[in-house]
Amino acid sequence: MDQRIHFVTLATPDLDAARAFYCGGLGWEPLLDVPGEIIFFQTAPGTVLGLFDAEKFGEDIGRPGTHLATSGITFSHNVGSAEAVDVLVAQAVRAGAAVVKHPQRAAFGGYHGHFADPNGVIWEVCHNPGWSVDPSGRVRLTTDI
Repeated sequence: MDQRIHFVTLATPDLDAARAFYCGGLGWEPLLDVPGEIIFFQTAPGTVLGLFDAEKFGEDIGRPGTHLATSGITFSHNVGSAEAVDVLVAQAVRAGAAVVKHPQRAAFGGYHGHFADPNGVIWEVCHNPGWSVDPSGRVRLTTDI
């Protein structure tokens, strides 16, 4: 199996709240939106984030009626400056997010803040001077910052 992930799909308790937050609040454009079922967003070349109605998600994976929750993960959105972190966390809050950790200097030498979307999915907005993507799309990480 190739070392790739093409889809990340989250069981989403309130799909309408998720749509309002990501589309209306953050300005994301759906790749595909099936009302009452799932919304797909292309997040990078060849990579899609899916927000799947939690009940239908349970049916799809063969575990109907199972309470499914997302926890213990964060999605990180890397930006070019500390100022951009502040701007994007503020935008998320205006769109209905709850601040989990206010933007601040990070132990790794960068700057970051965390928010939770209306369904509790935690996002990190981060400026990491040791992170970059080369022209081929390969991520470079260094601790020399």
